[in-house]
Amino acid sequence: MPKESNEAHKIAVKDYQFTENMTVDELVKQMELAWGFTAGKLATGVNIMEAMIDDKKCVKILSFTADIIATGTRGVIRELVKRKLVDVIITTCGTLDHDVARVTRDYYKGSFMMSDSKLHHEGVNRLGNVLVPNDSYGTVIEKKILGLLEELYKEGKKELSTMELNREIGLRCVDETSIAYWAAKNDIPIIVPGPTDGSVGYQLWYFSQDHKDFRINILKDEEYLNNLIFDAKKTGALIVGGGISKHHTIWWNQFKDGLDYVVYISTADEWDGSLSGARPREAVSWGKINEKAKMTMIEGDATMVLPVITAALIDRLSKKK
Repeated sequence: MPKESNEAHKIAVKDYQFTENMTVDELVKQMELAWGFTAGKLATGVNIMEAMIDDKKCVKILSFTADIIATGTRGVIRELVKRKLVDVIITTCGTLDHDVARVTRDYYKGSFMMSDSKLHHEGVNRLGNVLVPNDSYGTVIEKKILGLLEELYKEGKKELSTMELNREIGLRCVDETSIAYWAAKNDIPIIVPGPTDGSVGYQLWYFSQDHKDFRINILKDEEYLNNLIFDAKKTGALIVGGGISKHHTIWWNQFKDGLDYVVYISTADEWDGSLSGARPREAVSWGKINEKAKMTMIEGDATMVLPVITAALIDRLSKKK
């Protein structure tokens, strides 16, 4: 991206030129030439991701919210993890819910305009335009997680960090269609700073009622993050959406002079002062992003933006092998 200077006006905007069999990366490179308006930001995001992955001194963090895991975008996250393009994941409890549930049950296409009262009476939950039947969600998760917790408890594992719990989920509860499976297989920790805020979290509480010495120790996760960040020469993050997973990612990085590479994808606005809508430049003021960092904010629906970024990135990286 050109710097804010008089040099910027010397870079001409170019029209798209389409060819047969054009790859996604070729399209993204044309977006960089076409520039306006969010297209240029998307192209910049791919460039930053490429630089972050190429930087062998960089610890790469993937942060995202749970809603996209109810969609086919789960496969995009899975691909990033399967290909080891990230080193650690910070997300929400709902990610575990959807990832576990969708291993054995389907979610369905719906509409934003459906009758929610009717859906409720039919035992169907609506997440945007995705439909989640009750029998595809709560009971499935309950059976899987309570069974896992019983196993772990009998093995003497009565206190777990969320990293440790999520690894066990990946090893014992899911298959290769799951994010947790590939995270466990590739030794990529999944950290959930709000572990009780979802169906999996409810099972943790429920299990604890009859097992009073069972504990989830989130401070063990914080110890891991502390050591990871303090030992890192550089850090970078792809942050999809906002909320606790976004803030937890940028928060820890203030202790090493901020992130060095940052790509935000969000539909939130900043005028209300929300964390979710805050731009990278705001995090610079807190020292959570380094003032010299490569950074961009892509305004858009992650279910459209993230597949394009990932496809272009995989295409680009494959040519370097």
